[in-house]
Amino acid sequence: MKSVHAAFNLDGVTLPLAAIHPIRQVKPTDHAWGKYRSMLASIREVGVIEPLIVHPQKGARGSYVLLDGHMRLKALGELGRTEVFCLVANDDDAFTYNDKVNRLSLIQEHAMILRAVDHGVTPEQIAKALDLDVSKIKASLNLLDGIHADAVELLKDKPITASALRFFRKVKPTRQIDMAQLMVSGGNYTRAYAEALIIGTPTDQLLHGSKSKKDHGLSEEEIARMQKEMEALERDYRLLQDNFGENSLHLNATQRYVKRLLENTKVKRFIGNRYPEILEEFQELTALETL
Repeated sequence: MKSVHAAFNLDGVTLPLAAIHPIRQVKPTDHAWGKYRSMLASIREVGVIEPLIVHPQKGARGSYVLLDGHMRLKALGELGRTEVFCLVANDDDAFTYNDKVNRLSLIQEHAMILRAVDHGVTPEQIAKALDLDVSKIKASLNLLDGIHADAVELLKDKPITASALRFFRKVKPTRQIDMAQLMVSGGNYTRAYAEALIIGTPTDQLLHGSKSKKDHGLSEEEIARMQKEMEALERDYRLLQDNFGENSLHLNATQRYVKRLLENTKVKRFIGNRYPEILEEFQELTALETL
């Protein structure tokens, strides 16, 4: 059996912060900056959970380049810590670590908070560890109340917002699943899209007591037109889903055939002389890496 090369030293090492040199500066403009205060509070309360990844700096004995963990390093410095446990990478490759990061979705965070509470951690302790208002933690405990398990399963790893999830409680379980499928198909998990799906929902699929569509400031004609458009959109999505696999197979076969055609110099020259616009389309097709 072929052996697998380890990405880092499994033993790890504790290093002084002064020996770790970041490859980029952490700024408030970073896309993940919103999590920084929570990270700072978490490290203050329970320490660093995920080790930093470093690599020995060439030509500087005892110095290391930081590959992953720039916000953790900044937080440790702000808290006055002087050393941290690190894993030493065997390759100077920052891309691998950053490329494989999977951010927790809202539903995954909810599951972790529920598990912590089940194990005796109070909402107040969680709020302190994450530097959040305790009311937000308590609200998170009820995040999925009234939402069907199948809809949750579809959305569990998706970047849906709490405000978008609240709209699911306005409709019956079967419609909740439909809405989740449409969001996944369209890659759209926003509050605005969830609201549009609610407006386009037939009245018999709304739960009793849900806000009237008239309360959205739309006339009956506008509501009817939007509902018809949403129904057409849903049909289109389902049709595309049903035909996607077969169409992809045909397109891949077509691409391979066109590639073989263009590998023939005489055929390529003939098409280029007689039908240059078709040759251009063929070349664009064969240049596609993914279909």
